[in-house]
Amino acid sequence: MAWIETQSPNFAARHAEADGDDADGVLELLEGVREQLSGLFPVVPAGVTAVIHSNAAQLALAQPAAAVLRALTAPASRRYVAGWCSTNEIHLLAPRLLRARASSVPGSLEMLMLVPAALYGQLVAGLSNPGLPPPFRPRSWLDAPTWAWLSAGAGQWFSGQTAHARPAIANRLRESEQPSFPPKLRDAQLLGGSVFDLVASESGEQAAIRLAVEPPGDPRELIARNFPGRSLTDTEGVWRAHLARLGGV
Repeated sequence: MAWIETQSPNFAARHAEADGDDADGVLELLEGVREQLSGLFPVVPAGVTAVIHSNAAQLALAQPAAAVLRALTAPASRRYVAGWCSTNEIHLLAPRLLRARASSVPGSLEMLMLVPAALYGQLVAGLSNPGLPPPFRPRSWLDAPTWAWLSAGAGQWFSGQTAHARPAIANRLRESEQPSFPPKLRDAQLLGGSVFDLVASESGEQAAIRLAVEPPGDPRELIARNFPGRSLTDTEGVWRAHLARLGGV
């Protein structure tokens, strides 16, 4: 396939000719989210290339980890795993394919169309937090299942995806198996943002930023630092109540 490159002030998009109009939309979205995050995070990179793939096989070939992550994600949120980020690139399905993935549930299309912004949010969090990828190193891969909720949650919440996730969260809560706290890898892509949402609702946006950039260390210690004055058990209970409110359960 012949690649075409489209430029914006801070990004580039590499794409097929058929996706030219959608590439313009992706670049506009990325410019907007970069402007939003530039006053919040210590590292907000420019010069990032969005590689827009024309089919899922092409994405899996370029970024096999994306296919593995999708397979390990709970069915309720699997459709939203549609890309991957590295230090200088974000890889994603073409917006026309994202639109086709949307379910009839309210918010599904909105979440999918925000995938480029969420991936850029993950990149910003990773470059601003030495404990999170990217860059991906051997230690990063070993720690990835533990901290997937933190990375994905930052991307989800700061991109605005969480505001559209209520119906998908409701579907997840109807499943027999209750999600873990903090969310495990299978739920990270859908429920990670809910932890940031709870922090922000209790302590404000700056607290959510601190959660994203604070070196994580141990999960229990990170939760304790960001939800002070409560035991881990009590915080879990508050989070489950917050999750139920988000899902309208």
